[in-house]
Amino acid sequence: MINTPLLIADFAYELPPGMIAQTPIEPRDHARMLVLERDGGALTHRHIYDLPEFLRPGDLLVLNDTRVLHARLIGHKESGGQAELLLLRRRQDGQWEALARGKKLTTGKRLLVAEDHGRQVWATITAALDGPRRLVHFDPPIDDRLDDLGHVPLPPYIHTPLADPERYQTVFSRHNGSAAAPTAGLHFTPDLLLALRDQGIGFAYVTLHVGLDTFKPVEAADPRRHPIHREWMHFSAETARAVNDTRLRGGRIIAAGTTSVRTLETAAKIALGLAPCDPAPAHLACGWQTTAAFTGETDLFILPGHHFRAVDAMLTNFHLPRSTLLMLVAAFAGKPHIDRAYAAAIAENYRFYSFGDAMLIL
Repeated sequence: MINTPLLIADFAYELPPGMIAQTPIEPRDHARMLVLERDGGALTHRHIYDLPEFLRPGDLLVLNDTRVLHARLIGHKESGGQAELLLLRRRQDGQWEALARGKKLTTGKRLLVAEDHGRQVWATITAALDGPRRLVHFDPPIDDRLDDLGHVPLPPYIHTPLADPERYQTVFSRHNGSAAAPTAGLHFTPDLLLALRDQGIGFAYVTLHVGLDTFKPVEAADPRRHPIHREWMHFSAETARAVNDTRLRGGRIIAAGTTSVRTLETAAKIALGLAPCDPAPAHLACGWQTTAAFTGETDLFILPGHHFRAVDAMLTNFHLPRSTLLMLVAAFAGKPHIDRAYAAAIAENYRFYSFGDAMLIL
């Protein structure tokens, strides 16, 4: 970590509201792609379908295969009045942590959230957590019925309804658990993946379930005082072998999205014998084992000064000002390069955020 002052004000920028993408590009791989070369800072304007031109045989593309939960439930209180729950994560005891929207949603209140094959589904608030967070018990359990009973939640800055809920899922999504999509992965089509495979690009999959705190602006004046959100991840032994073997052969690790970056860099810390939140001095080298398998929560906060051990290039969308994700890409590319790239993207009328365009950082 760097010792020079780090101020949240340095990660603010002005974005005209009309540049926030409200609907996805069709087809997926026709989104624009701003290519940033870290060595020199050159910028090139391309499209996602041009990605094969920038990857080489022997590279490994790492994709997050999480799937967004249909986690938005609209219900009614027993006493009348509408209420809404946004499920965040299921606990081991079967209860759910959720964001609750509505009046007087205190402990003991019950909400009718669905009718399932003629049977009413009730949600009981069992505890009030911090702010609007609540602990909720469902009767009957809804774990395997969410796709039918719930709605896909969209980020708060998207106001246009989504015609096809699958458009907020990646084509390779497999494991339910996210409150938001890993948006860099939304750009891939089956044909693009096949083209990359035929070019000799390898694939590896990780799972990191994205939490809603990913959209939360950092409020502390010094970002290092921001309590980073925890997210559940799975980094398999198979993926660890693929990453380590690629590095031994001289190939590059290409992370699709900041979630893949956090997962890879967490696995690199595990390979060093460190916990995800432990500081890792730059002089510590991973050796032949770049990453190690890990399943659990990561609270890795990547800020400028972070020494990247497992990522050589990154595909990422354009991120919210004052966000932890903007700080991550600034850590990877260098803040001056990111400032120039964002200014260029705004000048060239790129689309921003979840359904927006992308940046390839090499």
